[in-house]
Amino acid sequence: MAEWSLVPGRLWRIFATALSFACFGVGGLSLWLIVFPLQALLYRSAIRRQQAARTVVQAVFRLFIGWMRLLGLIRYEVHGVEKLQRRGLLVLANHPTLIDVAFLISLIPNASCVVKSGLASHPCTRGPVRATGYICNNAGADLLLACTDALATGSNLIIFPEGTRTRPGQVMKMQRGAAQIALRGGFDITPVRICCEPLGLYKGQPWWTVAKTPLRFTIEVGDDLTSAPTLQAAGGEHGRAARQLTERLVRFFSETTTPPRTVTKGSHASAGTRDQGTVDIGSPT
Repeated sequence: MAEWSLVPGRLWRIFATALSFACFGVGGLSLWLIVFPLQALLYRSAIRRQQAARTVVQAVFRLFIGWMRLLGLIRYEVHGVEKLQRRGLLVLANHPTLIDVAFLISLIPNASCVVKSGLASHPCTRGPVRATGYICNNAGADLLLACTDALATGSNLIIFPEGTRTRPGQVMKMQRGAAQIALRGGFDITPVRICCEPLGLYKGQPWWTVAKTPLRFTIEVGDDLTSAPTLQAAGGEHGRAARQLTERLVRFFSETTTPPRTVTKGSHASAGTRDQGTVDIGSPT
């Protein structure tokens, strides 16, 4: 009887998941075909257009996250969100689910992001990717330079150093390119740990395979990890320092979440329930 009582909620979440991603696709097309062309008429400066586009995308992702919450698909808590309200942040996060980038961009002003190059040509994402100046991960020699330039101009850069979503049951592996950006540019790292219980929207999971209950996200912004002392301790060897810095990140992401005081919450009961050279630095998938 207990299992049967969960069926209406699961059927609703299958429908609501389809509805959510359909809205995401329509929203991306609308931005590309309507909103960004209008901004191009309003702003002559390329920098102003880019900043305006990022503001729009942040608002759209906030709406998307709120829409999923309203439909009963997710609940969430954000701890330490005030740490993200700064300029020139290098934000490195783990990547358990498909909507991690939506969460982070919705929380971080003037955010840029390293994305897969295919997103720049996909009909639903090409508009936002090109208008915002997101950095495509083409594994080229200029990738690291593009990232350091974005940070130097005050953009907040989001990178998922795993390179792809985490597969359940596998050991976390992180590429060192993101640490190299911090070390060579002299930037500190703002780590963000994302936890999802029960796990959903993970790598290899069909979208219609929903959990028995809404996904509960806990997003914790950690204290900055300084890069300069790590480089100094490694005797100025960037390779060794990058390895040590990456190991610190893995330890942080593997820890159990311990919420600080500042919390932003969002919840909604589910319907049908009661309650240099080639550098690979990671990109959301």
